[in-house]
Amino acid sequence: MSSTRNRVNSVSSIFLCFSYLIFTGLLLTCEKVDGQIPFACDVSKNVVLGEYKFCNTSLSVKDRVADLVGSLTLEEKIGNLGDNAIEISRLGIPKYGWWSEALHGVSNVGRGATKFSDLISGATSFPMPILTAASFNTTLFEAIGRVVSTEARAMYNVGLAGLTYWSPNINIFRDPRWGRGQETPGEDPLLASRYATGYVKGLQQTDDSASNKLKVAACCKHYTAYDLDNWKDVDRLTFNAVVTEQDMYDTFQPPFKSCVVDGNVASVMCSYNQINGKPSCADPDLLKGVIREKWKLNGYIVSDCDSVEVLYKNQHYTATPEEAAAKTILAGLDLDCGSYLGQYTQGAIDNGLLDETYIDIAISNNFATLMRLGFFDGDPAKQPYGNLGPTDVCTSDNQELAREVARQGIVLLKNNEGSLPLDKQTLNLLAVIGPNANATSVMIGNYAGIPCKYLTPLEGLTAIVPTNYSPGCPDVQCANARIDDATNIAASADATVIIVGASLEIEAESRDRDNILLPGQQQLLVTEVANAAKGPVILVIMSGGGMDVSFAKTNDKITSILWVGYPGEAGGGAIADVIFGSHNPSGRLPITWYPQSYLDSVPMTNMNMRADPATGYPGRSYRFYTGEPVYPFGYGMSFSSIRHEIVKAPQLVSIPLAEDHVCQSSQCKSLEIAEEHCQNLAFDIHLAVKNMGEMNSQHTVLLFFSPPNVHNAPQKQLVGFEKVHIARKSKAQVRFKVDVCKDLSVVDELGNRKVPLGQHLLHVGNLKHALSVRI
Repeated sequence: MSSTRNRVNSVSSIFLCFSYLIFTGLLLTCEKVDGQIPFACDVSKNVVLGEYKFCNTSLSVKDRVADLVGSLTLEEKIGNLGDNAIEISRLGIPKYGWWSEALHGVSNVGRGATKFSDLISGATSFPMPILTAASFNTTLFEAIGRVVSTEARAMYNVGLAGLTYWSPNINIFRDPRWGRGQETPGEDPLLASRYATGYVKGLQQTDDSASNKLKVAACCKHYTAYDLDNWKDVDRLTFNAVVTEQDMYDTFQPPFKSCVVDGNVASVMCSYNQINGKPSCADPDLLKGVIREKWKLNGYIVSDCDSVEVLYKNQHYTATPEEAAAKTILAGLDLDCGSYLGQYTQGAIDNGLLDETYIDIAISNNFATLMRLGFFDGDPAKQPYGNLGPTDVCTSDNQELAREVARQGIVLLKNNEGSLPLDKQTLNLLAVIGPNANATSVMIGNYAGIPCKYLTPLEGLTAIVPTNYSPGCPDVQCANARIDDATNIAASADATVIIVGASLEIEAESRDRDNILLPGQQQLLVTEVANAAKGPVILVIMSGGGMDVSFAKTNDKITSILWVGYPGEAGGGAIADVIFGSHNPSGRLPITWYPQSYLDSVPMTNMNMRADPATGYPGRSYRFYTGEPVYPFGYGMSFSSIRHEIVKAPQLVSIPLAEDHVCQSSQCKSLEIAEEHCQNLAFDIHLAVKNMGEMNSQHTVLLFFSPPNVHNAPQKQLVGFEKVHIARKSKAQVRFKVDVCKDLSVVDELGNRKVPLGQHLLHVGNLKHALSVRI
């Protein structure tokens, strides 16, 4: 999606006064805002509106939508197929801008109503999702969503935001060069699924499963197999992702399925690319067949911005714009982020390519979402979230949560004995060096809004001990490293922190990388500073994607390495908290860090996840990569030594089958998942986790399994994860409930999920436990 254009849906300037009479009986603030809160059914302006069924909140959403759609002309219907929905003044319906973003905080990117002003000048900016995912903490995923939706509603109530947010991005981070990987929860389908479900539940906050109301409407994107923007001569607008059925349902689809089925998301966005020759936004099997019919989406399907135009102009998939409009609507698209459906749907009807019935279906899904948000319920101030206002944005609690998320996500990759944590009592001077050492906007990555404030790494460290600072490079491209200044201050300091990495100049939307080394002369800078330093040297890498830092991993002069992602507005404080030991690191890598040589054998355009020994193709992600990583998925150290012990786990699981089942009389290698033999087929694994160290610790427990070698199954697969707090020198109990058919299954070559029969190997840390699955 492209550039920002702010628009306030308004008829005239009004005074917006925030009265907290419920709590205090006093008027606290009164501000003039050049805008009006967009909402329909304002009976205070037009009493006749109260007679319409679509304004009657006692009726069901289905009945209200049917009444509304039946009241519209064809022209008005078409005007509600685009992201800038038209005003229908005769029915008291204002314009509405659908496109708002909330990837890691309320953002002013998009053509929707979201903007900042003197009234609300910023919103809490959390770490980029790749670092949040590294926390492996599902409680945090949902907590962030709740804060973001609270701030979004508060901004909506003063006319500064919309209600529909096209977030999160849950694409699998398949290739280390992808510039947008920072927006995602990483390479693992289970982690991405849990992140999607948690964040969406936090945003939408439908706490009561029976409730159909939404706090804000989330959107899971980009559906599907989308993870290439601009690599060499290949562009996302024309890329055809050739994907096997096995990889589709084993890797790319699970996060989207979880988002819809478990998260009950209000929207799914189809992507620019083609999948096996069909544009995703014009594929009825993927849209109607899977999202709507199989997964039962309760909401709307939206295109990535200008995708309908792209499939005609760039992909030449249709002969005319009218055919593009018809094909996408017939496939199940409800809303166009763009103007193409608004321009060409009438022509599609006139040419007999489309029936008005399909437009009714599309706008019904759109209007139903707005009704669930309360858009047609009258004055927002009288609705459940109507009391939220400016004082609910950028609160101290929200900003502390941003710092805590960054702390829990930071990954300790290397730590020679006696290096970290640093002792502030004995450290007289700290050298702080590097192009990201005093980073501000770099820390918040892309799709960011305006943060409440910045706490840079230099500021965070200087708040604890005296520092001496040199950037070492003019910017992250580091074409000319300033070695002398940096080495001089490192030579005179008791310890040195070097903060390097990337920025949106290196990796971003429409900017894929061509290598995974530290940019420019950063490696030279790090090596020279390490050689000159008299004390321990801590290398801090700020990036979305992984880096080949083999040189630092093997250099004894570099005593510690931290990966901090893009840590959000409070990232500098979180980095200081870890370096000086007020927080014991517990983050784990949500992606594999490959060597640079990996890129030589893997074109970014090759979508295959599985290795191919015949061609030397090494495979992708920890599940299939056959090479030696720089750092593996799930890797992360702590200041404490942690021991795991399996207290309880079965050695045999039997699957009951009917006597006439084919596998009773033949040697089956795997068993098709079926409801009759999967009911209540689960077991518990009990673990004891002991903190052997002197520091309290949060610890990430990862449970993997290696299945029997059937159907070209993954080498290893994440089954579950838990974040636990363990006091110093104490134990914690962790229990995993393993569903055999769900958690120990694999996808076969045709895309069907099956349970392999034979010996499975369960992994926790260095422990391995054999488990036999039989019929």
